[in-house]
Amino acid sequence: MTYALLFSGQASQHPDMLPWLESEPACAETLRLMRERLGPDWRVVLQNPQRRSQNQFAQVLMTGTALAAWAALKDRLSTPPAVVAGYSVGELPAFACAGVFTTAQALALATERASFMDQAVVGLTTGLLSVSGLSEADVLAACAELHLECAIRVNAMQSIVAGTDHALVQAASVLQATGAVCKRLEVQVASHSSWMCTAAHAFNESLHQLPFARPHCPIALNASGTLSRQPMELRAALSQQIASTVQWSSCMEAIAERQVSCVLEIGAGSALARMWNEQHPTIAARSLDDFKHLQGALNWIGNHTNL
Repeated sequence: MTYALLFSGQASQHPDMLPWLESEPACAETLRLMRERLGPDWRVVLQNPQRRSQNQFAQVLMTGTALAAWAALKDRLSTPPAVVAGYSVGELPAFACAGVFTTAQALALATERASFMDQAVVGLTTGLLSVSGLSEADVLAACAELHLECAIRVNAMQSIVAGTDHALVQAASVLQATGAVCKRLEVQVASHSSWMCTAAHAFNESLHQLPFARPHCPIALNASGTLSRQPMELRAALSQQIASTVQWSSCMEAIAERQVSCVLEIGAGSALARMWNEQHPTIAARSLDDFKHLQGALNWIGNHTNL
């Protein structure tokens, strides 16, 4: 019996996320590397909504805390995951978890990725809007004059769109009038859209300077929604996803086809576990952030996999 791991993206970070990290010895080295980039007061920063949503902070935070958590988990599990996936910046810890590159390299890439994305929209105010209750086609048709793009495909009736701040404010008003549920995400750039083309190109150049190892398990790729273990394909997909729609629904389908026994989300919040449970209710999913202690998550995985 096997398990899958999903690594959270931005917008779910909060002050009380994964409260046991600092007390777990296995997390110490990864947290030290993360603090070198964020400073020692990263939990204090999380109390400020404006600062915690800044790319340079959030992307390093989500990468570092996820890999710190995985460092504590992996030594207490008798087998590695059967398949992994990361949501947006979550692909960096997912790749590192699968052995494609190291934790230190993942943190360096998170810093670069955030910088390239900020530079791509310098002088503009852009962001993301989650829309539930309407199909992607209906959302874009209703907002045809606002130049929105689909950033993330979650399921048939939920998508996340990218655009300028002005366009997203107008879109929320238009879409809510039709009965849709709209929520601005704590992300300050129009991720996974054509606004990010220069960032994707720059990140691709950086990735070609870094050796990619063959992963220990398949990775479900944001850019294609398919599984891969081919280093060249992984490298291309990791940069491509910055400026193209995240095929998250297809990623979940690809993982479900591996017939895993359960799915654990690693990161802040429980957005990915909730998405999974809506799409694949017969395969149990929980978020690590649901558990107050690491042992609770280990017990849950054990109950579903006999590990």
